[in-house]
Amino acid sequence: MSNPVTIAIDAMGGDHGLSITVPSTLKILAEHPNIRVFLVGREADVQAELARHNAAPSDRLIVHHASQTVEMDELPSQALRGKKDSSMRVAINLVKEGKANACVSAGNTGALMATARFVLKTLPGIDRPAIIAALPTVRGHTHMLDLGANVDSTAEHLLEFAVMGSVLTSAVDNVERPTVGLLNIGEEEIKGNERVKEAAKLLSGSELNYVGFVEGDDVWKGAVDVVVCDGFSGNVALKSSEGVAHMISHYMRQEFRRSLINKIAGLIALPVLKGFRRKIDPRRYNGASLVGLQGIVIKSHGNADVFAFTNAISEALLEVEKQVPQRISSKLEAILAQRRAV
Repeated sequence: MSNPVTIAIDAMGGDHGLSITVPSTLKILAEHPNIRVFLVGREADVQAELARHNAAPSDRLIVHHASQTVEMDELPSQALRGKKDSSMRVAINLVKEGKANACVSAGNTGALMATARFVLKTLPGIDRPAIIAALPTVRGHTHMLDLGANVDSTAEHLLEFAVMGSVLTSAVDNVERPTVGLLNIGEEEIKGNERVKEAAKLLSGSELNYVGFVEGDDVWKGAVDVVVCDGFSGNVALKSSEGVAHMISHYMRQEFRRSLINKIAGLIALPVLKGFRRKIDPRRYNGASLVGLQGIVIKSHGNADVFAFTNAISEALLEVEKQVPQRISSKLEAILAQRRAV
């Protein structure tokens, strides 16, 4: 990166808090000498955790005090109204004030979305922000949105999601015109509810590289670069895939332990199994983006380890470098102008 980048990290968020956010921060600072980080949280606790890692604040590692913490099971409305000095809120405020280029948090998803939307506001032309993440496929990965921010979405919202997903994918994957598919119960035009059919018409008339409906299995085949859906369907698909992955892992371990011959076979197959695990390891894809906001906010999985949380910070750095919000705004403006001209 040509210019220094500053990341605000919600140091208290997530299931493990400081025990993950602090070592991840130290790792990313060591890997990227031209960035700096705000560690936002209770100052005494952050300082103590830094000391455990033989580290201390510096001009690149700034401890920013916040007296409150948003709990993982806290209602978004309560966090928004009653936790104005939470580590999550203060970290987002740093982006709003221009002191940080992006915020990363492993905290409560609902509270993060509500707070980020309230503080940063949406981009012009965007009614609802969405959650987008990369998912592993047989061809590499695909980006899917919305993954849970909007349970109910109109056809217009799905068009907005498609624009945001296409722009982000183009930027971070260096794909000139990403293919976009609309998640449906079948590929035929007659399939689906009226909302999905109307969204398909809007997408077909846009300048996006829309290729039509895709089914659930197409997500993991890598049929398209971007999969668009409402937050209800997206979250169910995501959690279902995680459950299937855990089930496969469970039964493979069970079978390899069943007998001595199976154990020997497992040892022989160990390199293959390790390679398979690396390819589908969800930690590699940790870091979902809250797209559609006037600022970059990255949501890490709540139970992320150091490897996973470091990847979430890396996603924030990449989106800052690629100027994702600015690109989304420009693309949406062009599409709206095209529609007004028709």
